[in-house]
Amino acid sequence: MSQPQPLLRVQDVAVDFQTVNGTVNAVEAVDLEVGVGETVAIVGESGSGKSTTAMSVIGLLPGNGKVVRGSITLDGQELVGASEHTMRSVRGAKIGLVPQDPMSNLNPVSKIGTQVAEALLAHGQATKKNVRQRVVETLAAAGLPNAEARANQYPHEFSGGMRQRALIAIGLACNPRLLIADEPTSALDVTVQKTILDQLGQMTTELGTSVLLITHDLGLAAERASRVIVMNRGRIVEQGPARQILEDPQEPYTQALVKAAPSVAIARLRPEAFRAKEQAPTAPAVVDNIVEVDGLTKVYPVRGQKEDFVAVDNVSFAIPRGETVAIVGESGSGKTTTARMLLKVIEPTSGSMLFDGQDVAGLRGKHLREFRQKVQPIFQDPYSSLNPMFTIERIIEEPLEFYKRGSSKERAARVRQLLDDVALPQTMLRRYPSELSGGQRQRVAIARALALSPDLIVCDEPVSALDVLVQDQILTLLKDLQRDYGLSYLFISHDLAVVRLISDYVGVMKDGALVEAATSEEIFTNPRNEYTRHLLASIPGNELDIAV
Repeated sequence: MSQPQPLLRVQDVAVDFQTVNGTVNAVEAVDLEVGVGETVAIVGESGSGKSTTAMSVIGLLPGNGKVVRGSITLDGQELVGASEHTMRSVRGAKIGLVPQDPMSNLNPVSKIGTQVAEALLAHGQATKKNVRQRVVETLAAAGLPNAEARANQYPHEFSGGMRQRALIAIGLACNPRLLIADEPTSALDVTVQKTILDQLGQMTTELGTSVLLITHDLGLAAERASRVIVMNRGRIVEQGPARQILEDPQEPYTQALVKAAPSVAIARLRPEAFRAKEQAPTAPAVVDNIVEVDGLTKVYPVRGQKEDFVAVDNVSFAIPRGETVAIVGESGSGKTTTARMLLKVIEPTSGSMLFDGQDVAGLRGKHLREFRQKVQPIFQDPYSSLNPMFTIERIIEEPLEFYKRGSSKERAARVRQLLDDVALPQTMLRRYPSELSGGQRQRVAIARALALSPDLIVCDEPVSALDVLVQDQILTLLKDLQRDYGLSYLFISHDLAVVRLISDYVGVMKDGALVEAATSEEIFTNPRNEYTRHLLASIPGNELDIAV
């Protein structure tokens, strides 16, 4: 009996980009298949070629990119070399796309309903007479509540999860045979991520749609795909059944990916990742607390509303010296607002914050300047937090110069030492942020935070924008620096898998309140609050049985 023909077949495909520095071989000799109704995941770091491979299938490579060799067929139809007219008939109708960043992929000046209608009308899936009804049906199928009203709203009026649902609605509006989902949930909280992926899985199953899922999260890949393809430097290094790849990876690169993936680490209990403590972060028995927060509250008045918005509600916790306290929660839970108050970027409405026994709220003048030198931040996006017009040397030296630390020669020596501390070569000094990778930029941000020899570093989602291998490197670096310099960390994150690997204590926030606080081990092995259990259950791959 003959094997059924795959829906998508990619054979010996190579993609080149023409740059000012010559030709870049982005993808080389890629072979893959996606069966009818099958979900296949491509995993790998940024620059591995996974998104380039996907975009070559749908014919949306950048202007300087071209498929220079090989064959791509969909239902037997050759797509390499097809005319733009042919590709327009394929996109949307036969191949749908859910891109990564919903804000940059939705027109900010066009209503959501109008954007869905454009896709429906362009491929004959609706008429002008019934398009409004079809728009509402399509948005409702993607899980958007009150779809009729939502159709009249603009992207900025949607949450991140709602915008992603809108993109899913557009991608599946024409019932395509194949859906390419390119990192569709990487910017979302774990609970929203699970909801979106469940909805996507339900819709594609009902429609019989095949899915090519692009992701750097191996836990997510194993949970959502039947087969996994691992790419590195433009080539496929390993592929096979998802569980087999994760449980018994053959190639060193795949083994490194599996070992580094925080979501997979949740499935492998790693006792060495913990330093179990007897006291919770709020416990008064801890003698040497560098930070003590009591009853912290932040209230914002809402224009036109009688009731104010309570962003942080009576939060209390402590940070033991030399330890890491993580605050986790979904977007809007109040965790970043709490961090901003501790950094004295915004003032609390009520409550107290003590740093080394001093009331932070009352600090002024000289004492405030001293406080700012002892408490430094590391932000989520290392590109937007670094001045693009400054060299790396000037970025790291700036706080030293601002606070008049040492002579010019001493500052230059300090900058070089900091580069060594974060494992960056001295050749980086004359470069600019745009010339560095995401992981290198985050190392620069860490070096800048260390410049003044602080006692406490507030890390606000410091690795959420990075690939798993780079995440692992940065987390290891933060642990090493903590050990070498006795640093204390307040670690803000929505990624519980990352938190498990870095934290000594964990506080869980929901709707502005701290609903649970305990040691990291207690939170992850014996959560007491229902919301905490819900967060843990939402981590992709958390139930996988993997021994690596």
